[in-house]
Parts: sequence; C-alpha cells; structure tokens
Amino acid sequence: MVCGFTGHRRLPWGGDETDPRCAALKTVLGRRIAEAAAAGCGTFLCGMARGADTYFAEAVLALRDGGLDLRLEALVPCPSQAGGWPAADRDRWTRLLAACDAVTVLEPAYTPGCMLRRNRVLVDRSDVLITVYDGSGGGTASTVAYARRRGRPLLPVWL
Repeated sequence: MVCGFTGHRRLPWGGDETDPRCAALKTVLGRRIAEAAAAGCGTFLCGMARGADTYFAEAVLALRDGGLDLRLEALVPCPSQAGGWPAADRDRWTRLLAACDAVTVLEPAYTPGCMLRRNRVLVDRSDVLITVYDGSGGGTASTVAYARRRGRPLLPVWL
C-alpha cells in the first residue's frame, strides 16, 4: 500500500524547530508513519515542500534507517521547487532528495497550478493520506478536500 502526505508549510512556531510544539509534531508524525507501515504501507509519497513535508520525509527516513522496510518517493512539482528558498532549506531539500528511493519530477518548469497538480497526483497514487492540518484554507485544505472526494482514508495530525 501507498501512504501519501499533505501538511502546512507555515506552522505556528515558524522555523523554530526547538519549539516544543515542533518536537511534538515530529513525534506524532513518526507514530503515524509507523502505524501506516504496520497496516501495510511500504511506500510513502512526499511533495517535498518546506514545513510539515520536510518533517514527514525526515521521519520516514529515520524509521527506514531504524530498520523498517520503507520506501520514500519524492513528488517534485518542478525542478525549481526550492529555487527561491533560503540556502539552508535548499540544502536540506537536496539532502532529502538524495536519500529518497525515487524522485518523480512532474513538470519540466514552474507553471501556475503545478503545486495543485502535484497534490492531486499524490492523492491519486495514495491508498491512505497522513495530514497535518489545522482546518484553515490553502493548499493543504484543497488536498484534504480532494482526498475526501476520492474516498481516501485520512490519518489526521491536528495542529
């Protein structure tokens, strides 16, 4: 089975990963991923955005390094996804891509709507979806709504 992920880029603690709320989110994500693996998910799809996507990818890799037989596939909307990010975030993204078992680049260049199309591919290829969501609007809300319309079970992590 395949487990996809969607979550917010902007989180209540900003970029401060020393915030206890960030540590708690990372712990819960690790648990959700382990639960999905125990239920039969072996492949995990990530859209590789900053914020919750980064934490998700790192948690999958940590569990894989810890002995679980997990595959991580990056669904990159376009090659320039990280182009405008700060250098530290670009470096982290590059390291995560290098650690993935597969990298799928969906479009040859940025176009309006490519992130939305990436999210739909992620849902369409998933059997279940882990979500980090606070109920607000935006890309995560659109992805959650699309997953519901497609009948995908959701494993929510509420902020």
